[in-house]
Amino acid sequence: MSNKMYQTTSLLNKWVQENNELVNKWKQQEGGGDTLSQNQNHTHLRWCSSDFDNLLRKIQGVPPLAEHTHLELSVVYNACVCAAARSQFTEAELLLARAIQRALQMTGDGPVASDPLAFWRTVLKSVGNTALNSSVLYLLCLQWAIWLATCQLKTIQEFKEELSSLFETLFGGAGDDGRSEARGKSSDIPLLVMDPRRLAELLQICTSIAQGAERLSEGQSSEALSGLQTASSMPAPRTLVAYVHLLSGSCLAHMSRPQMALQCYRKALETDSCCVYALYQSMLIYRQLGNTQAEIQALRLLHSTLMLPSATVPALAGTHLLSPSLLLCSQSLNSLLSVPSALSVLHNLALKCVLHGRVSEGVEHYLDLLAALHSEDQHGSLSQVHAETTHLPRFPELYLEAGAALLMARRPADCMVLCNEVISATLELLPEKLVLEDPEERITAETRTVSGEGEDKVVMLLWAGAAYLLLGHCQTQLKDWKQAVTHYTRCINLLVKVRFKKKGFQPQIPSAEMVFKLGTDLCILQRLKGLSLAGRGISFTQTDQLREALRDFLLSLQAFPECVGAGLWCGEVLWRLGRRQEAAACWEKTWSFSTQSSVESLPVYLQEPQSGPLLDSKELRNRIQELGPT
Repeated sequence: MSNKMYQTTSLLNKWVQENNELVNKWKQQEGGGDTLSQNQNHTHLRWCSSDFDNLLRKIQGVPPLAEHTHLELSVVYNACVCAAARSQFTEAELLLARAIQRALQMTGDGPVASDPLAFWRTVLKSVGNTALNSSVLYLLCLQWAIWLATCQLKTIQEFKEELSSLFETLFGGAGDDGRSEARGKSSDIPLLVMDPRRLAELLQICTSIAQGAERLSEGQSSEALSGLQTASSMPAPRTLVAYVHLLSGSCLAHMSRPQMALQCYRKALETDSCCVYALYQSMLIYRQLGNTQAEIQALRLLHSTLMLPSATVPALAGTHLLSPSLLLCSQSLNSLLSVPSALSVLHNLALKCVLHGRVSEGVEHYLDLLAALHSEDQHGSLSQVHAETTHLPRFPELYLEAGAALLMARRPADCMVLCNEVISATLELLPEKLVLEDPEERITAETRTVSGEGEDKVVMLLWAGAAYLLLGHCQTQLKDWKQAVTHYTRCINLLVKVRFKKKGFQPQIPSAEMVFKLGTDLCILQRLKGLSLAGRGISFTQTDQLREALRDFLLSLQAFPECVGAGLWCGEVLWRLGRRQEAAACWEKTWSFSTQSSVESLPVYLQEPQSGPLLDSKELRNRIQELGPT
């Protein structure tokens, strides 16, 4: 053996040994990944990446030699895997291109195409029948991974045939150059940090998932479903199989096949019990179907799952170098996999329970929610609380909802505590008078700004008014009629501060006719006014102040014509005053009110109270029958 050949062999062996030591060092660390922190893993990965780069610089520091090529491409593979794992995709692609150009010098070819697809097609054609084929196919796996991680799904689709051929070659045995796990322990064979076959399997399922999500977001549900059904039989980690079932369910839901969608979501949960997305989508289907009890059960399970420590860690993350979480990052998929925060789900659960007859359960959920929010606040995580509560009502509104739930559960003392908190937080900020302009006349930017400020003040005024309304209901429940009148009066006095101004006219108190035109806030204002007048009227009735009661009931029905309590009690007062025909007409009209408007479209604290003095409609109908025809 010549001296030069001996030096080349010695150098080659030294570099192979250095590569293998780095690979084994990574695999040892990877094996103990569960005990290492995420920061320690990132640090170790950075060191490995740097070491492979240094080794590659040594190898590429000499002219390309045929006997070095396998080693060089193996080290390039390892360096690129580390670079891609650190999301350094541009650097990884440059390493790939440079290494392949050097390798092709061995075949006498030198592609110059700058277009990635043309470049790779030329490369595959050049090395197809050479010893370099398997090494180049491994590098093509990495190019596929980079395209997927950078959401270049159209490029992958255009290269579909070549990638299918790559997959078949790797699993047909032709792609194995003796570096498989079984034979990879020989000291003269360069080891790889990640098995290319396992990578190809991962890329195949991840590509199907990403393409399915893309088609689904573009409205191509049946095409997406077809591709996902093929993917469901691919070998893959449990979490990814669950994603395939989940996306299949979403396709079926978009195709108006909710029962089949639920079956897919069930399969996703059977595959991965922590698939929160499947729970969330199931809940939405139950809501769409009007199955409230199943919806509540799904919300409870979703909240419990989100509270598990594992739920805070991305399900697809891990210590593997190229994890599914790195490859699946398209906006289409992220939007399909978005789930509300645990606190938002808890709020939804509390509200559903209260609105659908499970009041004591709803109260406990509200109290848990408020305790969680206060705990976060006290621990100085206010910014985190803000981020977490972006889909939650603001604190005063949450207090009012919880207060209304406590009132329904006949816990007036607890309700009063929350209402007093709302009043103390808002009362000093309320204006002496508030004038709202016709929305159609807000033309200039300055007017819009003033209008925005005015709307904020309206909201605060409505919160304070609602708190007084609930306090009045509490006193009614306690049968303290004098105190009830006081609180209802305070609510009314706040609401009459709001005036509506139309161009060319003096500001006036809003009427029921204006509500439709002026939107939600005015609708709430009128409802509050109607409920507080009705409440005060009922309190007057209990102390035999019938004239005052009748006045309040008539005013209540002016502000909120569908107020059942005001209508029934107005008839009761008329009956007591001897105006029995008017009373009968009043009751008949009240029973004819449409009840189609969903209670869920209104805040829970604006529902008519189901406690305090109530009139029996059956008894009232008997009175009308006894009265006979007019």
